[in-house]
Amino acid sequence: MPIATPEVYNEMLDRAKAGKFAYPAINVTSSQTLHAALRGFAEAESDGIVQISTGGAEFLGGQHKKDMVTGAVALAEFAHIVAEKYDVNIALHTDHCPKDKLDGYVRPLLALSKKRVDAGLNPLFQSHMWDGSAETLADNLAIAQELLEQARAAKIILEVEITPTGGEEDGVSHEINDSLYTTVDDAIRTAEALGLGEKGRYLLAASFGNVHGVYKPGNVVLRPELLKELNEGVAAKFGKTSPFDFVFHGGSGSTEEEILTALENGVIKMNLDTDTQYAFTRPVADHMFRNYDGVLKVDGEVGNKKTYDPRTWGKLAEASMAQRVVEACKNLRSTGTRIK
Repeated sequence: MPIATPEVYNEMLDRAKAGKFAYPAINVTSSQTLHAALRGFAEAESDGIVQISTGGAEFLGGQHKKDMVTGAVALAEFAHIVAEKYDVNIALHTDHCPKDKLDGYVRPLLALSKKRVDAGLNPLFQSHMWDGSAETLADNLAIAQELLEQARAAKIILEVEITPTGGEEDGVSHEINDSLYTTVDDAIRTAEALGLGEKGRYLLAASFGNVHGVYKPGNVVLRPELLKELNEGVAAKFGKTSPFDFVFHGGSGSTEEEILTALENGVIKMNLDTDTQYAFTRPVADHMFRNYDGVLKVDGEVGNKKTYDPRTWGKLAEASMAQRVVEACKNLRSTGTRIK
């Protein structure tokens, strides 16, 4: 199927909310990791989301110029072509973008999609994320209002992060402390500033103790039940049941119980990066260790081309990452839910 149209993407999100499941949002940094994500979704018969962070876009742009927009656009255009060979609907998304990178990433991409829409085409990306968690909530929401208006004009959904996610991702870091929990007042202020759909649809990355990266059990206290409090607090004030479309950040290493509680309380998108990175790299490391004499020209020998050919270990990496995506779909209850 082709990349999801704005209408299909909205239907995907509506189905997830009604069915209490979520789509894995898989970070990709290459054509190969893109294929791994698409393959995983296809094998799970699940629609899904593929996303590119600022660091991923910079890497995709090449080390000569490291241009984020070039990298993101190039992979998105590639995805629009190859996704047609997979029997699932895929939405393209850009991940965390802080204030100092807006002008070099999200704003140009919004302008590009607006130009496409004005020409009668679909936007290049289906959603973009604004990460204003390092700003005051007032400044965060002021910028979000501006971006939401631009996104709506380009038939794009905006994702906003209103309070910090702990840990580090692409150079943006927050301490692990009590600020990692969004309050009902934060949620009400968000609804007052951005509306509840009438100003444009947005996804809300609220914080309930989330931390990016790898962590051991006990180091992080997740409270996904907090999402129910946020929804109920806003519903009581504005009279709209389950007003928010929630996003689960920092999901790697979460327990099955934590994930299920989050799904029951309105999460429809869950980011995965750390776990899929490891799944991709693990078989490559295994191959290199097992074929040391072949992948390296040791002691003047010529090595074994069949072992250092990138296609040899690349196929193993793709299969492993795809399997991790299949597992994510099962955990998030999206398996078998694709729109046919």
